[in-house]
This record gives sequence, structure tokens and C-alpha cells, in this order.
Amino acid sequence: RPEPEDPDFITDPLVGTFVLVKGGIMKLSDPYTAGANSFYMGQTEVTQAQWRAVMGNNPSYFKCDDCHVEQVSWNEVQDFLSNLNGRSGGVRYRLPTEAEWEYAARGGILSKDYRYAGGKKIDKLAWYEKNSENSTHPVKSKLPNELGLYDMSGNVFEWCQDLYLSTGTHYAVRGGCWYSHMDCCTPSYHIGYHKDAKEFFVGFRLARTP
Repeated sequence: RPEPEDPDFITDPLVGTFVLVKGGIMKLSDPYTAGANSFYMGQTEVTQAQWRAVMGNNPSYFKCDDCHVEQVSWNEVQDFLSNLNGRSGGVRYRLPTEAEWEYAARGGILSKDYRYAGGKKIDKLAWYEKNSENSTHPVKSKLPNELGLYDMSGNVFEWCQDLYLSTGTHYAVRGGCWYSHMDCCTPSYHIGYHKDAKEFFVGFRLARTP
């Protein structure tokens, strides 16, 4: 597969590589429309090794340094962000909004309007119910999307910054997971979990302001 078209990458020694998602306008799943602002998105979800480097522990059910951290609540992710931002020299890390997440999953300005994040053939792109063998898998073990982002479909759901509804205590997750049906691995699918929920199929990916 050819490399993405001249992407900009930056690397943080603690939390890995980030891809510049150039701003643009794209109609997303109702009611989201991506705006014109550019941002950086983590090339992978936060791994267990990266979580341990920041937090000093590993809460994951499926133990594997190169796998996505899971069993972390939305509130615990906020603690992770506070610790990370406290030692990042002024760089601000955060969770992506739902609109940012979907825009990046669809490939941003390089989007080819695929059904899944990066293509039409899900088995090449995602770990889901039919190929995961009921487990998470290491990052970068499937093909990336147009921007060079991995696992935007499948493996583990990803927390977003937004409430699932306009009020309440449930926050949105995106992307599907290792036990999901393929329809849940599309960029438009979302669901909500309580901010204190710790599930072995939910992790997160970082965004970074330029």
C-alpha cells in the first residue's frame, strides 16, 4: 500500500507518533460537521507501555506492552492527561472531539469515502468479532487509513471528549472493538459509556493541538 501523501509527523518520547490532520470541511454523521482547524492525532491508540510510563501501572485485562491500554475509565483518562500535560513542556494533549475523531477516521482531506477507516475490506483494516479470536492485538498489525492512522476501526473502542448526549454522565466512544460486528467498526458508529466505566474493550487515542 502506498504511503499517505506527504503527511507531517511529530514524535513524543512518552506517547509516540502524531499525524497532522489538516483542516477542512466534511459532512459527517449527523449532527457533526468537521471545521477548518488542523490538529494532530495519535497514530495509534495509547499503548499499555505508554500508559505505564505516565501512570506507573497497567490496568489492562489483556496484558501486552504493544497493545492498546484498556479497562480505563473516561475519568482515569483525564488523570492520565493531567499527568502527561504536567511533564510535556507546554504541549497540550487531550481527547479528540467526536467530530475530530470521525474526520480523522474518514481520512480528512485525503478521504476516499471508504466504508471503514482506510478501505472497504474490513479484515485488512480491523480486528473485530470474526478475526480477533476474542482478544486485542498489538498496534499497527492491520493497515492504516489514508492519513496513516492505525486501528481507527476495530481492536478497542476509543473514548472521545464529548458527552454521548447533550447532558448526563455518559461519554462517547468510537471505532468498534475486537468483539464488535463489522457495522460497529464504521467511522460513523458511536455509543456511550458512563464516565466511570472500565471495559476491556475500551481504550483511547490522543489529540494534540498544533
